Amino acid sequence: MAAGATTVLQTVLQHTDAFFAETLSRPELRHHVFSALTSRLPAPLTKSLNFASQTVENAISTTSSSIRSSSLRLAEKLLSSENTAFSSFLLSLVYSLSHRPVDASISLLDVFRADPSLCRREIAPFLFEELFLVHFLPLLEWYNDHRSNILPSNPSFNIDNSGGNYSDDHLSIVSNNTTLLSKMSGDQASALKDLERDYEDLLDQNCRTFVGYFKEVLQNKDGKNVVAPPSIVLRRSNIECRGETAVCSDEEKKMNSQEFGPTYRRYNPMWTEADKSLELNHGTKNLSRFPSLFPERVSPRILTRNQTAEGGDDSNATHDSFTDSEAEIEETIKPTVLFDSRRSQPAQKQKRPFSGEESSRYPSSIMGDVGIHIGGGKHTLPKDFVCPITTHIFDDPVTLETGQTYERSAIQEWLDRGNSTCPITRQTLHTGTVLPKTNYVLKRLIASWKEQNPGSDYSPYGGVRAASEPKFGPSIHFSSPNSVISQATIDATMSELRLAITDLCTSEVLGDSEMAVLRIERCWQEANADSEMMAMLSKPPVINGFVETMFNSADTKVLRSIVFLLTEFGSRDDNVIKTLKRVDSDVECFVELFKKGLSEALVLVHLLKPAAKSLVDMDIVDYLLEVLDDDADDNVPKMYTTAKTAAVILLGQILRSSYEATITEILRSILSAKVIEKVISSLEAERVEEKTAAVSILLRCMLEDGKCRNVISSKAKLAGVLEIFVEVNDDEQFEIVHFLSELVKMNRRNLNEQILHILKEEGTFSTMHSLLTYLQNTPQTQSPIVAGLVLQLDLLDEPRKMSIYREEAMDALISCLRNSESPVTQISAAETVLALQGRFSYSGKSLSRAILLKRAGLDKTYRAFMRRDQRHHNVSADPQDTMEEEKAADDWEKRVAFVLVSHEFGLLFEALAEGLDNTNEDLYSICLMTASWLVHMLSILPDMGIVGAARVCLLKRFVSIFKTQKNTENRVLSMIALNTFIRDPEGLHDLSLHMKDILKGLRELKKSSVMAFEMLKVFSEEHDTSADLWNHQELCQEDCSENGEVLAITCFRGIFFSGHSDGTIKVWANKGSKIQIIQEVREHTKPVTSLAILQSSDKLYSGSLDRTVRVWSVEEDGIHFEQVEEMKDQINSLVVANSMACYIPQGAGVKVHSWNGSSKFLNQNKYAKCLALVQGKLYCGCQDSSIQEIDLVTGTMGNIQNRSKNLIKRAYPIYALEVHDGLIYAAGSSFDGSIVKIWSTSNYNLVGSLASTMEVRTMAVSSELIYLGCKGGTVEVWCKTKYNKVETLQTSSTAKIHCLALDPNQDMLLIGTSDGRIQTWALS
Repeated sequence: MAAGATTVLQTVLQHTDAFFAETLSRPELRHHVFSALTSRLPAPLTKSLNFASQTVENAISTTSSSIRSSSLRLAEKLLSSENTAFSSFLLSLVYSLSHRPVDASISLLDVFRADPSLCRREIAPFLFEELFLVHFLPLLEWYNDHRSNILPSNPSFNIDNSGGNYSDDHLSIVSNNTTLLSKMSGDQASALKDLERDYEDLLDQNCRTFVGYFKEVLQNKDGKNVVAPPSIVLRRSNIECRGETAVCSDEEKKMNSQEFGPTYRRYNPMWTEADKSLELNHGTKNLSRFPSLFPERVSPRILTRNQTAEGGDDSNATHDSFTDSEAEIEETIKPTVLFDSRRSQPAQKQKRPFSGEESSRYPSSIMGDVGIHIGGGKHTLPKDFVCPITTHIFDDPVTLETGQTYERSAIQEWLDRGNSTCPITRQTLHTGTVLPKTNYVLKRLIASWKEQNPGSDYSPYGGVRAASEPKFGPSIHFSSPNSVISQATIDATMSELRLAITDLCTSEVLGDSEMAVLRIERCWQEANADSEMMAMLSKPPVINGFVETMFNSADTKVLRSIVFLLTEFGSRDDNVIKTLKRVDSDVECFVELFKKGLSEALVLVHLLKPAAKSLVDMDIVDYLLEVLDDDADDNVPKMYTTAKTAAVILLGQILRSSYEATITEILRSILSAKVIEKVISSLEAERVEEKTAAVSILLRCMLEDGKCRNVISSKAKLAGVLEIFVEVNDDEQFEIVHFLSELVKMNRRNLNEQILHILKEEGTFSTMHSLLTYLQNTPQTQSPIVAGLVLQLDLLDEPRKMSIYREEAMDALISCLRNSESPVTQISAAETVLALQGRFSYSGKSLSRAILLKRAGLDKTYRAFMRRDQRHHNVSADPQDTMEEEKAADDWEKRVAFVLVSHEFGLLFEALAEGLDNTNEDLYSICLMTASWLVHMLSILPDMGIVGAARVCLLKRFVSIFKTQKNTENRVLSMIALNTFIRDPEGLHDLSLHMKDILKGLRELKKSSVMAFEMLKVFSEEHDTSADLWNHQELCQEDCSENGEVLAITCFRGIFFSGHSDGTIKVWANKGSKIQIIQEVREHTKPVTSLAILQSSDKLYSGSLDRTVRVWSVEEDGIHFEQVEEMKDQINSLVVANSMACYIPQGAGVKVHSWNGSSKFLNQNKYAKCLALVQGKLYCGCQDSSIQEIDLVTGTMGNIQNRSKNLIKRAYPIYALEVHDGLIYAAGSSFDGSIVKIWSTSNYNLVGSLASTMEVRTMAVSSELIYLGCKGGTVEVWCKTKYNKVETLQTSSTAKIHCLALDPNQDMLLIGTSDGRIQTWALS
């Protein structure tokens, strides 16, 4: 490598390393640089880079090498994809901390390339002087020559510089710009302004050129390539120098042809509007009139060198008196008395020269050590003396069992918050909250160090700086440099502003005040919100002047200007808002302006923050919706925010603070106005306040009308919501969590999980960690919703053995569920647990209850609910999608249930049991559904040994509900849980104590619930004896002997009908424990032998020996005669269908009579004794014990049982025949030991028999039992599944049983006897 390039490399590394050492040791300097760089970034980049800067700060401040290393790696990863000045600066700090000086220097040079102007003024002015300015001598001479050409004629511009000696006169930084301006012509002023602009551009261009040169040198460490320094650029192609062509003079060409190597001679030009001259010691050329680079700043080396050379005598200081022309100007622009006190401050600041004392504060040389690091030097504070929690020197150090030392108060607070681990090592502390004694050895070492370094200034970020150490960066905050021309323009603007303010506040002529408003607006925009101007305009008299003019003016332009200015002032100064809010009519006036079409006024109304009630009273809501619905571009781009933003924020404020009725009305207006998508777009806004307002509005819209969540979920970008979570207050954080929780209550499980993945993975910060931190500090009334969201996010992965997020969420839910002092909290917790099932309707309502009832067999409720939901929202489901969604929902349900029931071995069941004991109906209902669901899931999940815990907590409560509840659905919910317990041997044993009550309930539900029927089967299979299962109790007995024998009984919809031997038909009502006659008719002249019900048409058919069939319509109050059918034969037994009737005549065969009058004769060779008609097939039980099946459609006949053959020719007729559940029950006399035989209708196979010794004359079959009415007046009860007799009912010792009938619930048995009595028996 060439010697020159090596020297350049060493110099660059030396100066940049010194810069990093100072920057890393001074947090206030870093924060100043960060602020300057972020001010030029767009909002989206600001957020991500702010996180990166925080990571870098953590690396700087930490004392742990592992934490520093991980933070640096994270920061480098975050910054590697960015390409801005701020990202390059942060990356340079990362490389410096990582001991990579070359990479750090290259990244710092990238900052100079990105924004050289900002770097030389605010970021690193001293570094600019040391590395760049020493090469720019030709550029400085170029500027001085052109400036001399512009100002050659006026002798007042020239100051004697003979001898090249510099007194303190030459150190006066800024001359009076107004004076200089008064001595210039207009062309001179314009030319000088153009020259200064060109000079700034050339500085930027050359700075970027040398950045490339320095980077090549740094990257050429091995010296393989020769790197030549670049030439100085002295002109741009688009610059014309004051009427001259863009052709360089001979002198310029000469300077362009020179190659400036690293001479290490530096020259810092001073502010030279006073036309001072300076002769450099290293050259013969006399340089004068150099431009200003840094306002109010001069190189400390030059000041020191000049004072050393000349003796530093202050006696020759230049006076600061005004000339006569200056006095005239000052008199002309003298403001009103109100603003006199502020008039001369800027000029005084500009005229103050640098003194020798000030300049001596700057170092004469830079630190020479290249390898300097944080806290380096003799004043370095040992890292072991600093607490890693407080980052301050220890006062009372304590060393824990893990070997880590902390400040006593800090670690005590850590433990008091419930933590049980070491903050750094995360090892569990076995000593609990008891801390060890003070580490006196360390305390004495710290005291000794303080005595040895009494003057050290300790930084809480880990560094110590002695008073004599150098400080890089600007000592004060510098604004951009102002030229003579621009400063004079500002002075003129301020003068005009003062006159306009005077007219606004004092003039009684409206026109003058209006013109003053327009002039003030122009001045404000030209000055770009100058701070001094702001102080003048924000005073109450001026604000009142604006308001008074607004009240009287009718000029739209003036009104817009007033609103604009007041908005600008109010957004910068709270005192302006206070002034405006002192009079309520001011707010009302601004609202009226907005309602009349001045949309800018809405922004001002937003700033004033009036009460929500007053906004509603002023009928502003509809106008806010119009602003949101307006697709036109905002016509107020100049204002600090838009009208749409203000509308969203005000709507959010109104909805948060209004009454429930008002909120409902507003929400309906929002939903009907279809502005929901405009509100959704506000989730991506830059302002945090707008995002939180949008969240508040959308949350309440979902709660009002759940179907809008589908629109929100499809269009909302949630990353912006996650970003602001850590920035907002507690109430707004809860609204965000509640909003996200409601958003994942859609009717499609896959979509819900997609949103959950977005919430978990997007955002700069960890969503899980942020929510967990918030959960640990949130009030208990809000904990359930937060815990529910945390749990859902954690369950996106398969349940693991341990998860801190899951444990915290479950503990919070159970704690809230057991908080008996707050029923609201308990209900919220129970609802959250139930909602975790993950099944919702299109409107977001939980389907848990409907799903559970469906699983119990009551699917009518579920289907009806889904039909209503789809019809209401006009949606239809694709069967394929439905199957996929159902599978996803089942998987999610199993995953959630596993976590809920396995936590602390079923601890949740204890909390739910307490909820079932609560008197609050809402809490009771939700806990019942939740407990039923989770116990039911135990029968689906793998056996985890938790059924026993659930049984101990809940079994007795479920039995009590099943026995006592009148609400059928609640009984079914408890039955679902009991169905799980009967599959457990211990559970079945415990249930045996309540067997009778459970069986009674199951029999009541068996018709509507398949699960009840299955449970009855289980009970019957587990018990061999009948005493525990079946028990009948006689309810009442009605004597109808005056009407003869009771020959027929049937039942329909809770009404009983009886047919008697005298031709009477009686109608009975079921009154619970008895039956009550409600009607008696006698249309038949002979005994009524048969009664048949046609279910499809609500008709009763009565057959009689008088050869007629009468048709009756069944009503609630009884039966009404409709027609009579003549049959020409006596009717001994009758069955009916929609189009025909079949009956047994007096002789052989069976007659089929069609209602249209035709008839036919079947089975003519058999004497039928009983009939049964099922689904178009007629079953005949005959005198010879044979059974036939006749298809009435085709006429085909099949033999189920052939006639009996015996030696003594005795007949064994079939007296009763019933078809039930695909089986044929045939009862008659026993010839082979079986009174009742059971056949299959499908293949005619014999499947069973009942070995009774009685002669059966009639029969009734239920879903569990077979009732046999016998000749001796008894009724035998047989188990349908085991074919064993379980009970015998004795009705009479002498009468015969003619007929039997069961009520629709199969709980009541009616018996008709030959002695004219009707008995009712209840199954208990």
